[in-house]
Amino acid sequence: MLRRTFGAFSLAALAAPAAHAQGDKVAKMVVGFPAGQATDIVARIFAEALKAELGETVIVDNKPGQGGSIALGLVARAVPDGSTFILSPLAALAINPHLYKNVAYQSLTSFEPVARVCDLPLVLVVHPSLPVKTLPELIAYAKANPDKLSHPSSGNGTLSHVAMEELKAKAGIRILHVPYQGSPPAMNDLVAGTVQVAMDTVTVTKPHIDAGRMRLIAVSTLERLSFFPDTPTIAEQGFPGLEASAWLAVLLPAQTPADKVKRLSDAVVKVVGMPEIQKKFLAAGAIPHAMDATRFAAFLRSEDQRWSKVIAQSGIKAD
Repeated sequence: MLRRTFGAFSLAALAAPAAHAQGDKVAKMVVGFPAGQATDIVARIFAEALKAELGETVIVDNKPGQGGSIALGLVARAVPDGSTFILSPLAALAINPHLYKNVAYQSLTSFEPVARVCDLPLVLVVHPSLPVKTLPELIAYAKANPDKLSHPSSGNGTLSHVAMEELKAKAGIRILHVPYQGSPPAMNDLVAGTVQVAMDTVTVTKPHIDAGRMRLIAVSTLERLSFFPDTPTIAEQGFPGLEASAWLAVLLPAQTPADKVKRLSDAVVKVVGMPEIQKKFLAAGAIPHAMDATRFAAFLRSEDQRWSKVIAQSGIKAD
């Protein structure tokens, strides 16, 4: 397939009862990850502009757990009146249902697809103490030191997990997977050297890369990223076709009336097209990529098929 303070959210949450009292509508954007995660950061940029477009107070509601699947299960059971929607990543929708036996939703039937919002490219980073500067050097080191390295993920089944498993399998190396509840604690442990290698979003890694707390050795997109133009891709370093870039999308509960789906879809697409929002997204490591409801519904079906095959062929387990 960039830190902010969140005082504004606290004020919005406190103001919600007052908004109700004045007759203003309040919408809830559910996020399946804790504060500071890439999805959460995008949601908070996005919510303020969406509030102005919809004429409603939009509150971000964090419900972390099971790589975003807990939140999706909650939204699947929400009243389909348009007041509750989710900003969900690729993995929770297209990977987790094929990885876990107990997710409380069906990605293609439990929701009304609303719009794709942006892409979150992943990068490969290591702790600075590791004597490697390229992917081939990392592979050589891992082979010379089997089972001595570990890599975090933002949760079992997240793209940061699945992408590393795919790389390890193709490279023939063994690195221990350590799942976390969200990226922030995983990145903290990488900075501390508790874990040594990670594949995660530009959003959560770039501040540490810029400060020298992590060393960037590859980007996981098919082409080099404008954020790091001098850093070669994983494909360039010997693994053509290996790509890991997450996407984020908005969905409503199934059976939400079509007019409410269209209203939210139109608002999302308009907001994502705003130059000031695109600038904020890019500053946060997210690449704007709007799709309306019809296009996103078709895209979601294709992604579900793609990742069901990847999971089946890889043998990845939700350990």
